[in-house]
Amino acid sequence: MQHDLGRLGIWTFGFDPHPAGKVRETAAELDELGFGAVWFGEAFGRDAVSQAALLLDATKRMVVATGIANIYLRHPMTMAAAERSLGEQHPGRFVLGLGGHRVPDVQLDWEGYRIPFSGRPVSGMRDYLVDLDKVPLNAASAARPRRLLAALGPKMLDLAAELTWGAHPYFVPVEHTAMARERMGPSAYLAVEQAVVLDPDPEIKRGHVAAYVTAAPHHRANLMRLGFDESDFADGGSDRLVDALVPGRSLEAIAERVREHVDAGANHVCLQVLTSTPERLPVREWRELAALL
Repeated sequence: MQHDLGRLGIWTFGFDPHPAGKVRETAAELDELGFGAVWFGEAFGRDAVSQAALLLDATKRMVVATGIANIYLRHPMTMAAAERSLGEQHPGRFVLGLGGHRVPDVQLDWEGYRIPFSGRPVSGMRDYLVDLDKVPLNAASAARPRRLLAALGPKMLDLAAELTWGAHPYFVPVEHTAMARERMGPSAYLAVEQAVVLDPDPEIKRGHVAAYVTAAPHHRANLMRLGFDESDFADGGSDRLVDALVPGRSLEAIAERVREHVDAGANHVCLQVLTSTPERLPVREWRELAALL
């Protein structure tokens, strides 16, 4: 039995700085609030597999999804074994989101850990997915959890529809959701991350946008495919770009943006709360957002 992610979920980077006990307590509350899924990013905190296990153990109903687990850091055998183990322990409640871009500004010796597949993103991801399915696992459960790709461009969206359950686009306007649905067809699953703000600080939205358009060339390229240009990336982002990526601060504006994504073809929208104090878990805001369920 595969658990339904529902229409609305939570996306966060916020768990990493907090002790495991606090994370368990918070995840259990999100479960009780009724969100269909909790998504989390992977950077320099807990690794995706450990975080997923922690969240799955703390919850009873909702789906736990990686957004994303980095393929550059894991051999396919390691990833396949972890995927199968989490799926066996929590049937139908784990979704494996996979991605693998490397941010040029982070100068680490990634090459020492890299799997020997093509350096081209789409062919490299295809190789990785094929290798995942080749791993001969002696596991108690033969069921494989659902997989999604962090797909933005047309070719990666095609691959997501061909070899996985679907796509998990991050940092995208509604126009991308419509393009992704048309590209992948009606049967692929589309889970879209959407940043939101309930804090009155006017700089939070632009700060979020500026961080990605400055340091992430693949996000700039994706936005340019959708009709934005270099002028939209200046000074932290034009008003047009910021408004397209982060809706207004009211629950009504957030609800409208969720409806727009769903009308454009999203199956699920996961909300990432932005605040002026990112080290704080935004529990108060998550409680407010539960009114949208």
